Amino acid sequence: MKRLVLALALCAPLLAAAETSGNLFVKGDAAAGEKLAGTCAACHGPAGVSGNPEWPSLAQQNARYTFEQLKAFKAGTRKNPLMSAQAAGLTEQNMRDLAAYFAEQTAKPGVASEESVAIAEPLYRAGDLERGILGCAGCHAPNGVGNPAAGYPKVAGQHATYTAKRLRAYRSGDGIETAHGKIMAAVAEKLTDEEIDALASYLNGLQIR
Repeated sequence: MKRLVLALALCAPLLAAAETSGNLFVKGDAAAGEKLAGTCAACHGPAGVSGNPEWPSLAQQNARYTFEQLKAFKAGTRKNPLMSAQAAGLTEQNMRDLAAYFAEQTAKPGVASEESVAIAEPLYRAGDLERGILGCAGCHAPNGVGNPAAGYPKVAGQHATYTAKRLRAYRSGDGIETAHGKIMAAVAEKLTDEEIDALASYLNGLQIR
C-alpha cells in the first residue's frame, strides 16, 4: 500500500500537467507537431508566441481546444480564409500533433492597464447577475488557464487586440458556428465597448500560476 501511495504521489504532478495541457484528450505527438509548426510561425510566432497583436498566441493553449479549432477550420464550421487554407492539407493526426506541440510551449503574458482591472476583474470573476452576464472564470478558470476537459480555451496572456476583436465578433453574431461560439455570443452581446476593451487588457496581463 505504501508503495502504491508513493507511486501515485510521484505521478500526480505529471498527470496534472497533462490534464492542464489537454493532451490526455488529444493524444498528440509534440515532437511530430514541432516539425509541422514552421508554417504556423509566420502568423503565430516562434513556438506559438505571436508578435502581431492581430494574431493569437498559441503557446500553452490546451491541446483539446487547438485541435478542435483546427478541425472546425478544416470542416468550414469556423470560417477564416487563411486558416481554412492552412488546415485543408492537415490530417487529423497532424492536427493532434500540432495541438500537443503548442500546448507544451511557454506563453509570454503582457501587462494589463490599471484602468482595465477595476472594470474587468469583477466581470471576469463573478459576471453581472443583473444583466445576465456569467463570470468568465466559470469556464476559463480564475487564472485564465481554461478547461481542457470541456474544451474551453486558455485566455490568460492573449493579445488584447485579438481578444477585443473576437469579443466584438461574437457580439455581432459572427463566429458562432460552434457550440462554444454560441455560449460566447450570449455573453458578449451584453458587453459594452468599454467592458470589452477592459476585459481584453485584463486578460492580456492575467498570468497562469
